[in-house]
Amino acid sequence: MRVVLIVTFMLLSGIPIQAQYKFYEKGFESYKAGKYSDAIASFSEYLTKSIRDKSLDVEVYYLRGLSYYKSQEFKKAIGDFEEALLRNHANKGNIHWFLAKCNDNLGFFPDAIDAYGNAIPAFQNDKENLVKILYERGLVYLKFGDEVLAYDDFLKAYEIQPGNESVKAEIAKLDKPGLKSRIPTAPKEVVAQPAAAVNTSLADLYKDEKRYALVIGNNLYPKNIGELKNPVNDAMDMAAELEASNFEVQLLTNATYGQIRAALLKFKEKLDAGEQDKTVGLFYYAGHGVRQETENYLVPVDAVIEFEDDIWRYCFPVQRMVLANMARSNSRLNIVILDACRSNPFPSITRGIGDQGLAEMEKARGSFIAYATAPGSVANDGSGRNGLYTQELLKAMRKPGLTIEQVFKQVRLNVLRLSGERQNTWDSSNITGEFYFKF
Repeated sequence: MRVVLIVTFMLLSGIPIQAQYKFYEKGFESYKAGKYSDAIASFSEYLTKSIRDKSLDVEVYYLRGLSYYKSQEFKKAIGDFEEALLRNHANKGNIHWFLAKCNDNLGFFPDAIDAYGNAIPAFQNDKENLVKILYERGLVYLKFGDEVLAYDDFLKAYEIQPGNESVKAEIAKLDKPGLKSRIPTAPKEVVAQPAAAVNTSLADLYKDEKRYALVIGNNLYPKNIGELKNPVNDAMDMAAELEASNFEVQLLTNATYGQIRAALLKFKEKLDAGEQDKTVGLFYYAGHGVRQETENYLVPVDAVIEFEDDIWRYCFPVQRMVLANMARSNSRLNIVILDACRSNPFPSITRGIGDQGLAEMEKARGSFIAYATAPGSVANDGSGRNGLYTQELLKAMRKPGLTIEQVFKQVRLNVLRLSGERQNTWDSSNITGEFYFKF
């Protein structure tokens, strides 16, 4: 009896599955015919059916992504291509290539560069397409302002296909003072590894640099202030990443006023004792922050704020206590990162307090100041392990060879995209030298 029931169910359920398969067939035929809007409609209809052959979903996402791409709906195409990758589509190389093209069209150049890099291994035996990928990535590097890596890609493409006129034209443009010509007399003489050489010289240049960081993440505030979800995770992950970038890190989580004060004094001592112009200081804070007039304050977990003047008694002024002390030290570069641009945690106190976000601070000597969102705006706490800002910052910091400006430019592009253009990160700088998290 039990077997009969199972067979009966399978026979009955096979009817709607076959019916839904027609949407897939219709979408596929529309795609082949170049009717991309019809293909998108059919594939979308297929994916709404609860009873369907879900083994086809991966191909449906891929084909709908291609349809979106050919319709120039690049953001939607990215979503479908990423879904196809998550479902382990067999054509990973092409998917990464299309992801690169989508991100390039949207102006998300770091993501495009990453996607091209992911596509390259699949085309090692397809020299014609490999040249196209290297050429296209080189053009994206130029848009991103990195002539060295662009030059490297064009040279690699030249080595494979020395007769490619487009590649030769780009090499000729970059054959100028500062980028020594490496066009060979014969393809076999090309040594297409300038990126490695550049990275080695950077590591040598900064080998004596001492790096110190103070990282604070506060979650557990009283109910009247409001608990947060991500800051402790953000701080722990940031501390680990900074240690991987040769920082000596102090980490505080759910810190009281006394703990923060002691840590700031210790941090100041480290920077003061550092060798002149060979020391870098980094201060990172995730948690509640509040703006009072032109100063930003960090809120300890034990802060008791009933009146407006309690803020300067029980909270820490970033400009006067953090940034100013860093600027008076021996550090050549002072980095302050504030993932604290949330709404006013003291709504009962309104006079003199900014209801929305933090204020832009005056720049101290050799300082780079980064905010999770533009001054006067609010950033979301986030729904995953990390807040959106820190999530993207950690990703960008892990990429070798990016200057600090390039890291935060990449963060801004990705946060804008992932927040639907609602969160615009902000940074200001008066640094004159270079800094790399990873060589």
